[in-house]
Formats: sequence, structure tokens, C-alpha cells
Amino acid sequence: MNKSNGKIINIQRFPSPNPNVELKIITYLSNGLKVKGLLAEPKGETTHEGFLYLRGGIKNVGKVRPARVAQFAQEGFIVFAPYYRGNQGGEGNEDFAGEDREDAFSAFLLLKSLPQVQNIHIFGFSRGGVMALLTGIQFPDAASLVTWGGVSDMSLTYQERKDLRRMMKRVIGGTPEKLPEQYQSRTPLYHLESYEPPTLIIHGVNDHNVSVEHSRRLERRLKSLEKPVECWYFEGFTHYFPPEINRKVVQDLTKWMKKHGK
Repeated sequence: MNKSNGKIINIQRFPSPNPNVELKIITYLSNGLKVKGLLAEPKGETTHEGFLYLRGGIKNVGKVRPARVAQFAQEGFIVFAPYYRGNQGGEGNEDFAGEDREDAFSAFLLLKSLPQVQNIHIFGFSRGGVMALLTGIQFPDAASLVTWGGVSDMSLTYQERKDLRRMMKRVIGGTPEKLPEQYQSRTPLYHLESYEPPTLIIHGVNDHNVSVEHSRRLERRLKSLEKPVECWYFEGFTHYFPPEINRKVVQDLTKWMKKHGK
């Protein structure tokens, strides 16, 4: 791993949708590339738990939303949300949990370098679920990990999402049949033996973007390895929860994280 990973190159203030939260766009290093992300800090000079927010989607789909990041900061966390390489002025190209996982790893190191951050929790939504799990494998000292509607098996995503197949073949280089090792390297289920963080799995049972099978497979694998895992499955909900429920789940999952602060 590059020694300068996570080093902050530039900080730029960003208008915040929340009067209690300050936002900044950070340019940081990830394996020599200048990558951007959004930092959200509750106002006031105290220390807080760190929260690595790993977005879903690719390119302009599933972009980091300032209001969402501020929502987690409002719960008392210093939140950093990498945009991933090649996005919003950052260098390089996203490759769907391939080399771009380094952007999440470097973002973890960035949070670790901030003197006002105590412990670091990892959160992944949708494709961010894979990014979160890969980061949790890389950093066993993470305080906790939450995956919400998260991908855990890249071959399963290829099977389920016909609309993503062209993109996946382009970015990954082919199909799961042609390149099984490329899909396996992007599938955390194969690499969880040394994984440590207590894990919370959240999933809407009627999710058609990322089927609940992703979470069931992750749950079974973690339990088979006797890793600490808790699951919140929501009957009748899809990939996106109704606003009121969403707010409640945010409060509940951040409470769960704080319980696991070391």
C-alpha cells in the first residue's frame, strides 16, 4: 500500500444543507491518484466517532448526496464519503470494486489521520456494500460495519441485473464465466476468514436492485465463520425505504454503531 494513501491535498468549503453540520470537499491521494470526497463534521470542537460512507452505483448513478451525508453527521459522527476515482473532478476511472477499492481504503486512512476522530465505523449502501466489506477485511480494527441493501456477490449481481451487464463486461473485462477470478476478487464472501468488525445487515425483502439473497449469503457465510452479525430484514420494502422509516433506521443503525465503539 502506498505510504501517501489518505493524505489530504486540498480542502474546499461546501454549502451545507444542515445548520448543525459543516461540509468540505476533500482531495486526497489513493495510490497516486487525486480522488475527491465529501467530509461532514458536526459543529463544535469535540472528538467524534468516524463514519466511512461508501456510496452505491457507478459514475453519476448513486452519487454522494450532501443531505444524506449530513444526516449521518447530525447523529454525532465525522463522516467521509469518497466519490471514487474519476468522479466529480477526481483522477482515474472507477472499476466497480476492483482497483477503486483503494479509494475506500485510503478514505479509511484519511479518517484515521484526523485527530478529532476516535473510532471508525464503515457503512455501505448498494454497490457500497461490497466496498464496505472489502474495507472491513483490509482493516480489522474497524469498530463496526453496516451494509444496507448491499451487494455481497458480484456474479449474482451480473445474473440479476441484465441492465448492468454491458457496464460490468466493459469495466470488469468480461462475464463471470469468462473471468471467474475477476468476479471472485470482487466478492467479499470468499475472503472473510480474517474479517473482524461486528456487522449489521439491513435489507428490504422486496429489493429488486440488489436482491435480499445478497444479504442472506453474507449472513450465512459470517455465521459459518462464527463472526458477530445482526440482521434487520424489512418485509415489503424495496431498495429505497419510505422517508419516515429511513430516518428511523438511520437513528437505529447509528445507535447500534455507537454501542460498538471501542
